[in-house]
Amino acid sequence: MFIINMKAILILTAFASMLISCKTSTTSSREFAISLPSARIESREIPSQREMLAKTKVVVLGTGTPIPDAHRAGPSIAVIHKGNAYLFDAGAGAVRQATIARYLYDIPSLYPSQICCVFLSHLHSDHTLDLSELAHTLWWRRSNPLLVWGPEGISRISKAITDMIAIDADFRIKGLQPVANSQGFKITDRTIEPGLILQRDDLRVEAFLANHGDISPAYGFKIVTDDLSIVISGDTAYSDLIAEKSAGVDLLFHEVISRSGLQRNSPAFQRYHNSVHTTSDELARLANLAQPKKLILYHGLFYGTNEGAVLDEIRALYDGEVILAKDLDVFRGE
Repeated sequence: MFIINMKAILILTAFASMLISCKTSTTSSREFAISLPSARIESREIPSQREMLAKTKVVVLGTGTPIPDAHRAGPSIAVIHKGNAYLFDAGAGAVRQATIARYLYDIPSLYPSQICCVFLSHLHSDHTLDLSELAHTLWWRRSNPLLVWGPEGISRISKAITDMIAIDADFRIKGLQPVANSQGFKITDRTIEPGLILQRDDLRVEAFLANHGDISPAYGFKIVTDDLSIVISGDTAYSDLIAEKSAGVDLLFHEVISRSGLQRNSPAFQRYHNSVHTTSDELARLANLAQPKKLILYHGLFYGTNEGAVLDEIRALYDGEVILAKDLDVFRGE
């Protein structure tokens, strides 16, 4: 009888501990909750005067990697300029992050069906998983189909995504639902070649080759507006070309892999990552050459090391300002 009672006491104690833990977790999450509007329909024909006059800003939608991460969405960076949102990569979760940022920072152009353009650095899945969601969220309310620039192969991806949604499009177009734009589900894709790929007034987007090992071609991007210069590395091993393109820019967003974290990997994965990514010491060397005003780390691989260790590894070799980006960080010029 004593044994049975002790077992019951132990079970009840464990259950009580679990309840306390759940309560603590709930309280903690409430402390950090953000009050945002829910399920709003938005449409607009042109940007407002306020948007047109605002300074260029960069919203980091996602800083993650292919490894599932509760704190980081897949890689995606939004450049906001004169009432338009230009996304660079569309990793998993980018659309939800854009929706949050739209209300958190009052940026109407980040409402998903208002986003005009996406530039894909390469066609690995962790950079493209939210492309369909972006193209087809409220597609029937889009003024224009989504514009997508990507390396060779982008036409194949956009066709497959369009084919996937075709049944949905047929239901909506032929059914009772009002459809403002029956062509809104179709993606307009353009294959990237190195050089200037977009110019809109004072916005210029240039693509340049990155070194992502056998994933070729892969691209980085340089974006210049009237008040901000930005380089986004995409996935790349160390590159003198990126150092050249980044010389003196306001913001350099660069992928990174912790050198100490990499050493925890198997020899095979160390060889792989050394050939396709930039280690912290290599990035410090690049930054010393380029001297950007801000070096911002994203798409970081840490492999079990404390995330702050990658900052220490770079700061030991580079004296400039370096920031480890978090999802939904915002950056502007000085």
